[in-house]
Amino acid sequence: MDLPQPLAQWFAARGWRPRRHQLDMLREGRAGRHALLVATTGAGKTLAGFLPTLAELIEAPGEGLHTLYVSPLKALAVDIQRNLVAPIDEMGLSLRVETRTGDTPSDRKARQRVKPPQILLTTPESLSLLLSYPDSVTMFEGLRTIVVDEVHAFATGKRGDLLSLCMARLQRISPGLRRVALSATVADTDGYRAWLAPDGDIDQVAMVQGEAGADPDIAILLPEDRVPWTGHSGRYAAEQVMAEIETHKTSIIFCNTRSLAELIFQDLWKVNTMSLPIGVHHGSLALEARRKVEGAMASGRLRALVATASLDLGVDWGDVDCVIQMGAPKGSSRLLQRIGRANHRLDESSEAILVPGNRFEYLEARAALDAVEAGELDPDLFRPGALDVLAQHVMAMACAAPFEAAALLDEVRSALPYSALTEETFERVLGFIRDGGYSLKAYDRFKRLTQEADGLWRVSHPRFITQHRLNAGIIVEATMLNVRFKNGRNLGKVEEGFAAQLSPGDTFFFAGLSCEVQKIDTEDLIVRASSKPARIPTYGGSRMPLSTNLADRVRRFLADPSEWPRFPKDVSDWLEFQAKRSALPRPGQLLVETFPREGRHYMVAYSFEGWNAHQSLGMLITRRMEAQGLKPLGFVANDYALAVYGIDKITDPAALFSPDILEHEFVDWVQQSHLLKRAFREVAVIGGLVERQHPGKRKTGRQVTFSTDLIYDVLRKYEPTHLLLQAAWDDARARMTDVGRLAGLLDRAAETMLHVDLDRVTPLAVPVLTLIGREKVSTGSADDALLIEAEALVADAMRID
Repeated sequence: MDLPQPLAQWFAARGWRPRRHQLDMLREGRAGRHALLVATTGAGKTLAGFLPTLAELIEAPGEGLHTLYVSPLKALAVDIQRNLVAPIDEMGLSLRVETRTGDTPSDRKARQRVKPPQILLTTPESLSLLLSYPDSVTMFEGLRTIVVDEVHAFATGKRGDLLSLCMARLQRISPGLRRVALSATVADTDGYRAWLAPDGDIDQVAMVQGEAGADPDIAILLPEDRVPWTGHSGRYAAEQVMAEIETHKTSIIFCNTRSLAELIFQDLWKVNTMSLPIGVHHGSLALEARRKVEGAMASGRLRALVATASLDLGVDWGDVDCVIQMGAPKGSSRLLQRIGRANHRLDESSEAILVPGNRFEYLEARAALDAVEAGELDPDLFRPGALDVLAQHVMAMACAAPFEAAALLDEVRSALPYSALTEETFERVLGFIRDGGYSLKAYDRFKRLTQEADGLWRVSHPRFITQHRLNAGIIVEATMLNVRFKNGRNLGKVEEGFAAQLSPGDTFFFAGLSCEVQKIDTEDLIVRASSKPARIPTYGGSRMPLSTNLADRVRRFLADPSEWPRFPKDVSDWLEFQAKRSALPRPGQLLVETFPREGRHYMVAYSFEGWNAHQSLGMLITRRMEAQGLKPLGFVANDYALAVYGIDKITDPAALFSPDILEHEFVDWVQQSHLLKRAFREVAVIGGLVERQHPGKRKTGRQVTFSTDLIYDVLRKYEPTHLLLQAAWDDARARMTDVGRLAGLLDRAAETMLHVDLDRVTPLAVPVLTLIGREKVSTGSADDALLIEAEALVADAMRID
């Protein structure tokens, strides 16, 4: 496959050769075929995606929009522009490459619609807005290619639903449009090919596999060759991590939550005796702060950057030579994505160091290394498209031009997530946009669409077009609630996601107090100090779920003693003592241990379904125990186990794990807590029922919550089958509670449960039991007390009578 001369000369001037997969992408482009490229980080994926575009524009220069590049991150679009403009300038090509995101100035946005560049870099949300203008047909009628980068990051979620609908519209405007997707970590390549293809026709999409790169060099850091019993962050290893920073040119230290990133940054700063320049980067920082840090990294002024998932994707800093993961990675695909930030070159090994927080996390880190070595990636879970996203898209299409329902339904069905959409459901979506549903149809503000006598659907009033463009988008900001006493004394703030799980009467630790929930308002969580023990552990920040692949590998480690010699001695001793004292679960088996300790009775279930599922299960089981008179006191959970404790002994654990808990306690919990209300707020905003912005002003999160709560209460009472309540239930079940994994666990529990009743705590139970009391601790003597308690637990667990 011959390159046009300017491209061939550009490669030669650098002493480079086009890689096989880059030429394969050029071949597919010239044949007009859609393509999915899966290639490791540093393999030149982005250049491969743009190569057919550059070749075509060199061989047949022209004005007008030729190629759209869609990225999940604004920062990535800016980074790609920087990396693409340089070679274009060096080749002397007269091409315009521009970005269009929420940060783009309004005058440039207006000019781009009239005189677009040849290459436009954007996000799904900005593309959807472009398609809402009447002149979108003129803008996109000559579009030849759309390139979807980091497709794994959003194809299976709501932003992927929106993008698939946008691609369906683009294909209708420009039938010859070619679709391209790029990724480094895709397990289900056929699933992504079907998602990318018009009408889900997998045979239309060529599969291009990138050249293999050098194997990554991954190590597990073990300070003093020991692994802690408890913890989940690796904070104990701050000095050793700082030593790694000192011996490398530039390091990125990944943390799984924003709060942990701040803690690790502070820990490293305390031991930074050489005063090396280090920074922190996460999504809660202001845009200016993130840009400043990114600029410092790009120019080589930082020696280390502590970061979260905000840097998982694509940003290319060639001087990074070491990636350190604090705590377990939670999935092999995520680990590979993060490792790829080191070197960003195909022919050099990426160096990575894992710092496990406890003994289970050591096993998880070892499982992740084995999975990477075996080339095993985490599964990709595709699901039907969300109805709130569809409602937003239908409104965008109406803003662009009146439409005929049957034609739009046909177009929507050509997007894979909506390929099974029934005519009845589509009519319900139209009805919702027409008048909000029969409970809301008396209010003009919900009458956004009108069907005229000619059968076409039109926007009812121009103000609804302005309203849509101001409010369209998929990402809904989380709000914080004030925790306060009825007399007004404020204790602080908690994330609404935590507050949504609570009901009046629940108790939790906050600011060193046991707080009992009295009432949950729009803005406030009203509590009173309680002498009752706090049943629910507090928790801040979102948690990444443990992947099923790594969970299965950890289970196999436990069941296979031939693996144990690979582990540090304290880890293998831990497993050997567990086998002697109790049992180790076989793959597929649910081990449940019960034992007394210091006047309480404990039940520990080793289910390996991840923190989210265990947290939900803890809520449900303690409710069931309450109903059965078992006097529960509380529960704690980690990714590997759930521990419930109370006053009375649990003699029949199987009765607590029956599948009907999802029919009774689950429904009651979701409806009584604010989980469903929280989910409804998100779908109401995405579906366009409630505005976040009016011309000239933006509603606060609290004002949005107040509006959606009022509507929610009306619909729950008068129209429980409303389209958005259905969408909210889908969200609450799938996303907020991990109910899929929970249901699988409960379905298997009866036939796979191994109940072992013991006289005292076991070695396997120690990591989860040490979480009890952790939430109410700040500093000082309380930390010492917890340490003494942990040591006492360990002594009891590891004693052989």
